[in-house]
Amino acid sequence: MPLLYSIGKATVGNTLMIGWRPRVEGIEHIPRTGGAIFAGNHLSVADELFLGAVVPRHLAFWAKSDYFTGTGVKGFLNRKLMEGLGAIRVERAGGRAALTAFDAAIPALHSGDLVAVYPEGTRSPDGKLYRGRTGVARLAVAAGVPIIPVGMLGTEKVQPIGRLYPKLMRNTVTVKFGKPIETIGRSDDRTALRELTDQVMLEIQKLTGQEYVSRYAPPKREE
Repeated sequence: MPLLYSIGKATVGNTLMIGWRPRVEGIEHIPRTGGAIFAGNHLSVADELFLGAVVPRHLAFWAKSDYFTGTGVKGFLNRKLMEGLGAIRVERAGGRAALTAFDAAIPALHSGDLVAVYPEGTRSPDGKLYRGRTGVARLAVAAGVPIIPVGMLGTEKVQPIGRLYPKLMRNTVTVKFGKPIETIGRSDDRTALRELTDQVMLEIQKLTGQEYVSRYAPPKREE
């Protein structure tokens, strides 16, 4: 586990665990070794904070490329912070540039890291669970690692859209982990990836009880 990530677990992570007391279910489904992808619903920016707090291993999150390319003292500090946390760089230009995030995630998974992905592609605007994008399935099949469904509950109450910091609300957040979905031997053709993605979303829905919407979530509004 990277040093800065360990420090974050001991400080921010422990603060969340002690102060907010999130409930955790299915922790036994997290593999002790080896790479895996956490695929969860997305209700709040706090999802990442609580997921990182409850998962005992290093979890590689995505970070926009701006944090890796900034100049001056601030740019240097941001870059070192992202590198120290083991973050995966994401290009937002679209097309081939956006796929570099997947290129970076595959060796991370092969080296035994855990990676978090939100198949909906954006935060739910209304608390419903929207159709998943196939990127999570494509990455899992390419890396040959299992997908672990994750259900987050209550994070939208603790940190609603527009709020900078989580409100101190104990026993409000619940994090549920489902059984791993194996991907070895799965086809990477378009139809198979769609079926795998739909299977993942079904398992997430079972964990959260959210109403499912069979269309993609609308783009996030600027705040």
